[in-house]
Amino acid sequence: MNKKMIIAFAAVALLCAGGAGGAVWYFAAPKADAEHAEEEVKDGKHAKGDKAKKKKKDEKSDEEAEPLKYLTVDKVIVMLRRGEGENVSHYLSADLVVATPVKREKEAKEHLPLLRSVAVRQLSDLSVDKARGMTIDQFAEELNKAYEETYEKEGREQPFNEVMIGKLIIE
Repeated sequence: MNKKMIIAFAAVALLCAGGAGGAVWYFAAPKADAEHAEEEVKDGKHAKGDKAKKKKKDEKSDEEAEPLKYLTVDKVIVMLRRGEGENVSHYLSADLVVATPVKREKEAKEHLPLLRSVAVRQLSDLSVDKARGMTIDQFAEELNKAYEETYEKEGREQPFNEVMIGKLIIE
C-alpha cells in the first residue's frame, strides 16, 4: 500500500508540474509576441517616422526601467503673500520627495540645497487664496516646471526625474 501511495503522490506532483509549466508557457506567449512586434517596429519594418523620436522614447523607457531612489528635501516653510485687507500671516509647509535614478543619487543629493532654494522661491510667490485653491498635483507641476526652467537656464541636466509632494500644510 505504501508503494501505491508514493506512486500516486508522484503522479499528482508530475501532473501539477506539467500544468504549471503549461500555464507559464500559455501566459508568457502573448508577451513574447508583443516584444517581437515591438522589435519589428524598432527595426523599421512596420514603423514610419522620425528616428530621433524612437531614440528618445527608448531612452525614456530605459530611464523608467531603472530602479529609482527617493530622496527627501528638508521641510520647506514659506510665508504666503497676504490677500487684500488681511492682517494675519499665512504659512505653507511642504515636504518634498525627489525621484532619482540610483546611479545619479549622489549628484541629486549634492543638488538638494538648490532644490530647496528653488522650491522656496516658487512657493513664496503664491498668494494664500491661490495656494488654497491648488491641488497637490498642481503644486508638484509648478515645482517641476520651476526646476526645469532653473536647470535649463544654468545649462545643466536634472539629476532627478521628478519632484513630488510628500506632505503639504497651509496654515
